[in-house]
Amino acid sequence: MDYFAEKKYYDVIIIGGGITGAGTARDCAMRGLKTLLVERFDFTAGATGRNHGLLHSGARYAVTDKESASECITENMILRRIARHCVEDTGGLFVTLQDDDLGYQAKFVESCRASGINAEVIDPAEARRLEPAVNPGIIGAVRVPDGAVDPFRLTISNVVDAVRNGADVLTFHEVQSLIIVGGKVVGVRMLDKRGKREVEAYSSLVINAAGIWGYLVAKKAGITINMFPAKGALLIFGHRINNMVINRCRKPADADILVPGDTISLIGTTSSRVPYEDIDNMRVTRDEVDVLLREGSLIAPVLANTRIIRAYAGVRPLVAADNDPSGRSISRGIVCLDHASRDGLDGFITITGGKLMTYRLMAEKAVDMACAKLGRNAVCRTAETMLPGSDDMPGYNVKKDCCGGLLPDQQSAVRAATGRHGSLSRHIVCDKESDRAVVCECEQVSVGEIRYAMDQLHADRLVSLRRRTRLGMGTCQGELCACRAAGVMAALGKDPVSTLADLKSFIAERWKGMEAVAWGDTLAEAQLMEWLYVGMCGLDRVPGLSYSKKQ
Repeated sequence: MDYFAEKKYYDVIIIGGGITGAGTARDCAMRGLKTLLVERFDFTAGATGRNHGLLHSGARYAVTDKESASECITENMILRRIARHCVEDTGGLFVTLQDDDLGYQAKFVESCRASGINAEVIDPAEARRLEPAVNPGIIGAVRVPDGAVDPFRLTISNVVDAVRNGADVLTFHEVQSLIIVGGKVVGVRMLDKRGKREVEAYSSLVINAAGIWGYLVAKKAGITINMFPAKGALLIFGHRINNMVINRCRKPADADILVPGDTISLIGTTSSRVPYEDIDNMRVTRDEVDVLLREGSLIAPVLANTRIIRAYAGVRPLVAADNDPSGRSISRGIVCLDHASRDGLDGFITITGGKLMTYRLMAEKAVDMACAKLGRNAVCRTAETMLPGSDDMPGYNVKKDCCGGLLPDQQSAVRAATGRHGSLSRHIVCDKESDRAVVCECEQVSVGEIRYAMDQLHADRLVSLRRRTRLGMGTCQGELCACRAAGVMAALGKDPVSTLADLKSFIAERWKGMEAVAWGDTLAEAQLMEWLYVGMCGLDRVPGLSYSKKQ
């Protein structure tokens, strides 16, 4: 049946499929609101999929932004409970280098404790024992409850729970305009980017949760939100260098945090203002790479000799009230706007600002406002209710008759899938030998996991598979697994012609992240990838997106 054969009516339509939109959809659905979540591309395609994956203790903001610091540590503890399969409790260090002001450490610790953050001063020798990768010349160290969180898993878990509670979700539907009748927003007009047609959906309330793109959504209603598009660049290293998060104990600056995540480590970030017309095409410059590598090597000297496999950048949705050129002095606080009282336009709310770490609180604030406007008396339960994947851990529930005789790489794929999906991994079918075949050796992704992602996690493109399973995110960056995964998708029913175009787009996207760091082994990897896909497979002759080193 055609989804829009008849007019669709909702209590709430949410615009934006990042973590804030997904969390808001979950909260709305759990409170009994008929909910639609709309995303113009794939889930986590924006800033949510382009951050450093830090489980913030709030310590980074303790000195300059106490409110954000307090929010971070509160939500940190909540996520440890409700999203266990998305979180790794690495612990964190704030270290003082020889050229830094050791006096800042006392102010830092005092500020942390005032915000409710457990900050423990430890001997530098103890810090070196806990984290051998740290600069051996550090003169101060503070231990904090930082960790790592996977934003892709976290977002999809929220989407899965929203759907479980009755929400509808639409990806690749871009809002073209807001439908306004009598000074009230009553729906959205969208372009179905796949069907190439215009569709409409109606609601009592529209929530703008589109991050930095929320500025452009508001513009469609003639509303201006004073936002600051702050670009942040990061580098991914080819293996996991550190086991604890390492921060530099100083005022926030470029390249002052090294985060371990899954099989890699990453250094971040820079901060610079960019024009709105560039926010859909963020590229990392050579100067940004130089700054990240130079400053990062001061935190962990081994970085200077470690292979970089990728560079990427995201745009922070900061709400600005000043002219700070970098955006570092702007609060990471949550901004929830009722456009009825602010701009005279009823039926429209914007939730923005904040961070990945505070997404649940942002959603709670937005849905509290929505319920008040809709006259619904429903309490938020997201802080106590486990997310799918963390509700029944451990969870890989394979049949005994299909477990015997697993090869080592197949056993590894089982463990990797459990780590990625938690208790949801019990839905991954492994009855047949073909289901247990490993498609991506770097990240240990099986055919069964690909089938599960396609059937239940809204993954119908290679880039969606990457976000759901980490396929193509390892050392080879899709060099060996992308074509296999494309073949699996075609075998599972995807149109072969569109799959070939999808493969071409995926390889071009992988090159975009490799281009800024294309020297040494990474350059050799890119050249081998080009030889395989262009020289052998003729991917450059497939119509559509051009694949070349000029991407």
